[in-house]
Amino acid sequence: MEISIRKGGAEDLPAILGVLDSAVVWLNRKGITAQWGTEPFSARHKAVRQVEDTMAAGDPWIAEIDGVPAGTMTLTPFPGQHIAPADEPEVYVRLLATDARFHGHGVGAALLAHATAETRRRGVSLLRVDCFAGSGGRLVAYYEGQGFTPTETFAVGDWEGQVLERRV
Repeated sequence: MEISIRKGGAEDLPAILGVLDSAVVWLNRKGITAQWGTEPFSARHKAVRQVEDTMAAGDPWIAEIDGVPAGTMTLTPFPGQHIAPADEPEVYVRLLATDARFHGHGVGAALLAHATAETRRRGVSLLRVDCFAGSGGRLVAYYEGQGFTPTETFAVGDWEGQVLERRV
């Protein structure tokens, strides 16, 4: 399966929400409900607004396999509201998700490789991401396997998160 990555736009909101909704279902099937909850993104007005705001603040990217949206991420020059910006220019990976139909095909790795290349293209040397730190730290370990190093932890209520960074 060949993965292609293209720049997205506001017109891709339904596709991005579809990928995020699929990821929620996939997580829930694995018994992981604390990461993104149990309700689809598209059914939560506040979540849809957050996705729209994040897309507007940065550059959405869509990974496709045979023309079908297989994953997404949005790159912004700053983190989300619960994390302090770096003290230097940065690119921040937000809303990274793979459609459940394409798990295990390297979609996330391809998007992160694209984020690395895009960070370099912008002349920035710091790429950061944050993730859910629960479920035994599986997502943290995934990012470590992709070349990221954990930095600070944070919490939003009882939701535990981990910030990671990569020099590019």
